[in-house]
Amino acid sequence: MGHKVSPKGIRLGHLYTWSSRWFANKNNYQTFLLEDILIRKSLMKKLKIAGIGSVEIERSINKIDVIINVAKPGIVIGRGGTGMEDVKKFLEKLLKIKKDEKNSSKLDIRVEPIKEPNLNSYLVATAISDQLVKRMPAKRILAQATERVMQQGAKGVKVILSGRIGGAEIARHQKDQAGSIPLHTLRADIDFAAVPALTRSGYIGVKVWIHKK
Repeated sequence: MGHKVSPKGIRLGHLYTWSSRWFANKNNYQTFLLEDILIRKSLMKKLKIAGIGSVEIERSINKIDVIINVAKPGIVIGRGGTGMEDVKKFLEKLLKIKKDEKNSSKLDIRVEPIKEPNLNSYLVATAISDQLVKRMPAKRILAQATERVMQQGAKGVKVILSGRIGGAEIARHQKDQAGSIPLHTLRADIDFAAVPALTRSGYIGVKVWIHKK
């Protein structure tokens, strides 16, 4: 079970909540779903330098709330909130929301800081991916990443790389683990993320499991 199911998906409801929270009828469901995917994908790309970890979306009647979790909120907010206005205009243009129309959805954006970036699996996986693209030694990257996570007080961490590591002719797996990762224990708070590293040799998959307190 632990290897076949997403650690986050199996814990939805009692430990984690959904990243998109809304109800829709069959006519609007497809539209809302595609909009959520577009918002999340665009913000992840645009705000990468701010250390974006996740994007949560809540919908109500004619209102869309976008909650952005970032490690460096100052970069997103900007001086006097100019950065927030830029992000809002970017999303309004993306979703084709016009202020003049009465029936158009109202867009509200909130920025939440990530207190411990080294305990966020997506940020750890992104950092590893960026280092792999820069051709740094995989063994050193894994050792440093696991050490940083454990120093922040995690109960356990596991990192797996899959692909042509170091430009090797044959794809292989490389793994580093510290502490305990109880995938079958549903009450265990396990954060999981999978991020690709697009190197010159090919695609290297980076998977990170972090067991929080």
